[in-house]
Amino acid sequence: MASDARHHVSDGRSAPTALSGDPAAAPPPDTRSADAGGAAPAPAPAPAPVQLPEASGPRDAVIRLRAHGCWYPSADPEGSEAAFICDRGGVPQLWAGPVDGDEVRLLDSLPDPVKEVSWSPDGRWIAYTTAPGGGEHTRVLCVRPDGTGRRVLAGADPGSTAYLGCWAHDGSAVAVTLAAPDARTHADGAGPTRVDAVLPTNWADRDGRATLLGGTPYETAQGTGQTVTAADATGPPVPAVRPDGGLSAYLIDPDGLSSPVLLTVETHAATLRVCDISRDGRLVLLRRGPRGRRESAVRRTADSETTCTVPVADGDPWIGRFSPDGRTLWLRSDAEREYAALLAVALGTDGRPHGTSVMAERPDSDLDLLAFSHDGRTAALSWNERGESRLELVEPLPTRRAPYGPLPTTPVPLPHEVVTRVEAAGPRGLLPALSGSQRRPGVWWAYEGVSVLRTPWSSRDEDAVAPGRSPVRPVLLRLTARDGLPLSGWYYRAPGRAPGVPAPCVIHLHGGPEEHERPVFSPLYHELTGRGLDVFAPDVRGSSGHGRSFVDADLGAGRFAALDDVADCAAHAVPAGPADPTRLAVMGRSYGGYLTFASLVRHPDLFRTGVAVCGMSDFATFFAGTEPWLAESAAHKYGHPERDRELLRELSPMTRIDALRVPVLAVHGEHDTNVPPGESEQFVRAARDRGIPAEVLTLRDEGHDFLRADNRRLFRRAAADWLQRHLTG
Repeated sequence: MASDARHHVSDGRSAPTALSGDPAAAPPPDTRSADAGGAAPAPAPAPAPVQLPEASGPRDAVIRLRAHGCWYPSADPEGSEAAFICDRGGVPQLWAGPVDGDEVRLLDSLPDPVKEVSWSPDGRWIAYTTAPGGGEHTRVLCVRPDGTGRRVLAGADPGSTAYLGCWAHDGSAVAVTLAAPDARTHADGAGPTRVDAVLPTNWADRDGRATLLGGTPYETAQGTGQTVTAADATGPPVPAVRPDGGLSAYLIDPDGLSSPVLLTVETHAATLRVCDISRDGRLVLLRRGPRGRRESAVRRTADSETTCTVPVADGDPWIGRFSPDGRTLWLRSDAEREYAALLAVALGTDGRPHGTSVMAERPDSDLDLLAFSHDGRTAALSWNERGESRLELVEPLPTRRAPYGPLPTTPVPLPHEVVTRVEAAGPRGLLPALSGSQRRPGVWWAYEGVSVLRTPWSSRDEDAVAPGRSPVRPVLLRLTARDGLPLSGWYYRAPGRAPGVPAPCVIHLHGGPEEHERPVFSPLYHELTGRGLDVFAPDVRGSSGHGRSFVDADLGAGRFAALDDVADCAAHAVPAGPADPTRLAVMGRSYGGYLTFASLVRHPDLFRTGVAVCGMSDFATFFAGTEPWLAESAAHKYGHPERDRELLRELSPMTRIDALRVPVLAVHGEHDTNVPPGESEQFVRAARDRGIPAEVLTLRDEGHDFLRADNRRLFRRAAADWLQRHLTG
């Protein structure tokens, strides 16, 4: 692309977006240019807090899981207590308790899964998001640490969606992003209709055609820039992405004493999150943009002007923070780099950039997570080193103005392989959430980086699984794709089988595609290896953790090479596993579900069966039915639904459904609005029409992620039964 925002730091001299720096002021008018319809983008209506009855519960309420998980911790200002998500009651719920004691309390006993947690800097409130009914639409709530005062801050209306942002540093308000309501019309009231609308001219102002970015050195199997001719381009037109997307960010007073303050509006937006507000209220740090082209944006509250934009890496949305004096912006960024590093951007008094310094970096490793102490003097850095985490502290952060030289770091020893989140706990402590191949997710307490102790309310390592069989430790395998691109993955060998005896093997493909396969305990893999099935979980091109060029190598026509990667990984698992070449299966979730559908029709003689979980089967129906903001992101990754219509038809599994030869199981959550259930249903229906055995398992009260323990157990057993029957029967 001629103007890739990933490769520059700009001064942001573009049309300003609505901002407000005075918490007591009314929201300013939106000053963005009008869209194709002639109307300026309207913000989502300011939310009104909704009081709720108390829903806290006793510590022992509905305990069903002995081997539970605890994750997403957030500490109180002193660092003595933590709020966290725990599924000990069978569904992810909000809990809180001391970091060094086991007297935890349930703060929200309702069955709506909790997804994010944030304790206010003044200690008075805990903000969190839930998914009503288990679907993809979320709401933001807050509750007092003692379980009283629970209320919905945003997302109370049916069908609305709200996301949690940062707190103001004094705890007076929390930032919330609201999605514009879905404007689709329904023909019968039962669901979305097919949309063939013409897009507004500015539909994707930071998007554009799907092309290879970042100067990737790898050739795709189809070649870069080739035109792909669809098998049948005479059918009905591919539906356009719906033009009703829009995101608005507000500051909301949880006490309800002040009206919400509009921070910014972005029409046709892919993502928008408020990551930090400077202590003096002058500047706001936003994360925005589609997948693969995220960027940070600094905006002044005085005049609503964007003063600085810097590309940032995908992954964790908490990308950075202002220094206490607001003169330095600390960022986790891969701007002009293969791997994300810690950058310091010097800011003038007007918020404009005056130089960038690399403060911490590692060769061949991404900066995966970045967190700061409440006083802004200490930073915690978690690096992704070939799938495993390396945790370091930078203390103290310099107080003089950037530019700086590289900062010294202090390593923090870890008892398990992967850090999933790290939070400050008081002036000298940390709360890392850890996972590993031998344990379920847990929260640990690190004081002054000297020792890391498991919190008493996290399950013990020996409770990861039922007694009698330890989890399998995976082995990292490396291979080379047919076009020379290096690939790798984790191989799980079923216990009780001699090393040289070939085994039935499941090639499991993660979602994203920007996710990254890491050595963490997977109940699914544990179930499969217990049935005598090996598992090979590779990172095909498009995955994170291997550099920017690897992430971008599947864009556009590069997706054909990603489909070849699946076959290459399956072939490599035979001599390296060893897997039995006559008993291979393919399975995956989300984008991995798409790869499963696509691999079964593109490599029809390679696999005996497949299990596709929440996967796309036709890009036309996917773009017509998914959430508007997700469609904005997906167009950059997969292709534009109008300009790349032939490419998307050729990449769609439904286009090649006549090539399907083997049985397939599709699994979907009934409330999935990211990838609508119809994607699984139409593939299974077409398979049955051709005499191929196919089934759909629909999980009730679930969305794109399966969060309830009973549904997760049902899914694992159904998938394992299916694979065992078709691979060993």
